[in-house]
Amino acid sequence: MESRGHGLLDRRPRSGPRDVLQRHQLLRIRGRSVTWLVPLGVLAAISYADFNTTGEFRIVSWCVFVSAIAAALCGVWTTALFAVLALVTYVLSDAAWPSEYREGPADFVLVLVGGVLSVLAASVRVRGERRMLHIMRIAETTRRTVLRPLPPRWGGLDHAAVYLAADADARMGGDFYDIQPGPHGTRVLLGDVQGKGLGAVEAAAALLGTFREAAYHERDLVTVAARLETRMRRHRAHTVALGRADGDRFATAVLIGFPPAAAGDAGPGTVELIGFGHEPPLAVGGERGVRTLPHGGGLPLGLGELAGQDGPPPVLRVPVAAGETLLLVTDGVTEARDGAGEFYPLTEEVAAAVARDPRTAEPGRLVGFVRDGTLRHCGGRLADDTTVFAVRRAAGGDEGPVGGRLRS
Repeated sequence: MESRGHGLLDRRPRSGPRDVLQRHQLLRIRGRSVTWLVPLGVLAAISYADFNTTGEFRIVSWCVFVSAIAAALCGVWTTALFAVLALVTYVLSDAAWPSEYREGPADFVLVLVGGVLSVLAASVRVRGERRMLHIMRIAETTRRTVLRPLPPRWGGLDHAAVYLAADADARMGGDFYDIQPGPHGTRVLLGDVQGKGLGAVEAAAALLGTFREAAYHERDLVTVAARLETRMRRHRAHTVALGRADGDRFATAVLIGFPPAAAGDAGPGTVELIGFGHEPPLAVGGERGVRTLPHGGGLPLGLGELAGQDGPPPVLRVPVAAGETLLLVTDGVTEARDGAGEFYPLTEEVAAAVARDPRTAEPGRLVGFVRDGTLRHCGGRLADDTTVFAVRRAAGGDEGPVGGRLRS
């Protein structure tokens, strides 16, 4: 289960260079598809039953079902092969009976026409599946563009993340996160854009682009926060100018700074935190088990000006022990409900797991535990996009590629 960076995220199946339909093949033995065994078994069963029944009960015309089953499971050429096999089987089986018991040309035409229609149906199905998989690849590319892959132990941090879209086919929503090392320390951002669809993805991409630049260049975390607020307002003004109906979109977020070792009183045992209306992070592990960090009560990104907020929320400096992992989640976790309507008890579940096994606080294990617990609690029916992100300082104080060594 242990994973760094996007390891958990990358465990989704991908299309290889071979036919895209491999992803949808149901039966496989030693990596090879054996879906053709189903129509072949049906054909053999029909032939055997027809041969071993009386002449008053002939079922050889049921061969028409063979090509129909192949059309639902196999490719076009395999379906065409079974259409021919079904027709040949019909001719041979019918010819083996005395003339008074033969089905005749009417059922021959039925099997023939059924085979032709099955081949056409298979062609339509294959074309639709390929189109769907092409769209899924586009969504996957979009996801990897917005949520870029992170190297292991990036910026002196061990980290792990998993993203689950409420719409499994879309694979992308308004959740976003990133780690940006720089000369002024490593900055972490996790957030959730209000709403769904491509509009939410666009807003997430705009905020991440601003974060990656500002987090690297700006010395003060409050300046990074101000840049994010300005970017959200600009993006919203742009959507309004386009005449779109999502001009009131906003985003909740948590911005965390890990100051470099030479940062004086904000040293390696302290993190800087700014909250924008998001769930506060949990500090997991160490002697204190699980504790909720302060979040400052800031307004979501994009709402500061509307609510008359004077500048970004204040920076909170919070002591974090070397063995503590910061756990950040979106509301897909905190608002997951079971059949009785009860919310997922995240803090209690994590605290119990860490008490049983302190290794659960490791980023990879922690992300996997929360993911599995959320899916188990809601029965796999996610009501919202779900992101689980865990990060902590790497052992040994390795600051990673920061400062002048980084090429962003």
